[in-house]
Amino acid sequence: MAKTITLSSGESLPALGVGTWNMGDSQARRASEIESLRYAITQGAKVVDTAEMYGNGRSETLVGEAIQPFRDQVFLVSKVLPSNASARGVAQSCRQSLRRLGTDRLDLYLLHWRGSVPLAETVEAFRTLQREGLIRYWGVSNFDTRDMRELDACMQAGECAANQILYSLEHRGVEYDLLGADMSRRSVTMAYSPIGQGGALLGHPALARMAARHVTSTGPATPAQIALAWVLRQPNMLAIPKAGSPDHMRQNLAAPEITLSAQDLTELDSAFPPPRTRQPLEMI
Repeated sequence: MAKTITLSSGESLPALGVGTWNMGDSQARRASEIESLRYAITQGAKVVDTAEMYGNGRSETLVGEAIQPFRDQVFLVSKVLPSNASARGVAQSCRQSLRRLGTDRLDLYLLHWRGSVPLAETVEAFRTLQREGLIRYWGVSNFDTRDMRELDACMQAGECAANQILYSLEHRGVEYDLLGADMSRRSVTMAYSPIGQGGALLGHPALARMAARHVTSTGPATPAQIALAWVLRQPNMLAIPKAGSPDHMRQNLAAPEITLSAQDLTELDSAFPPPRTRQPLEMI
């Protein structure tokens, strides 16, 4: 957990956080999911990410219960749907999220993706929430380079704290220009689904070969740990993988111990080629 990123404000955060997409949907998994989140927090994974969309608020409710004993140790992130991104909608959504989360503030509030509401209106609504003390920082999610250029017209330098996007070995298009664009704006890039969805990525033989060369505090490295270490190698990158059980969380938290060699990176580039041209932003 040694690697960190720095917000434009100068605040430092661990580069590995926790995502909660699809958490809170199953009563049978609830205790394990809460235990997993609490374990992560006690081990220093400060950033916990959720959204009003996840389970129609069920994820926020679960997160609120899990972090309640540790609220001051957590950098709490949630997101507003684009359909709620008007001045009135942002204010209502934020307060509803706060109630579900059982807290009086969000550390970071993101626009989940672009919608029809003018960006200037959403940005001003975020600023109002900041003045009221309901959020500390604001940012965006699923914004491409064009979206970020449009955002420039209605924000001050460094004001957008983060851009949360899909980034993994399977989805490298953002390397062509977006990662650099985020960094130039002093916006941290948050990688969601950094180890893929459904296990297809983790079954790739290149990851198995690489895992055999590395060891972590949890034992021999796993393909998931290699995939996560690869994402974390990027500067200005905060990864938020999901882990619904304490054992899975322990595996994720050990991934930053891995330092990929030049040979490792060359082999991964061969198996998962980097982009050679600009590509449309991918989303899940």
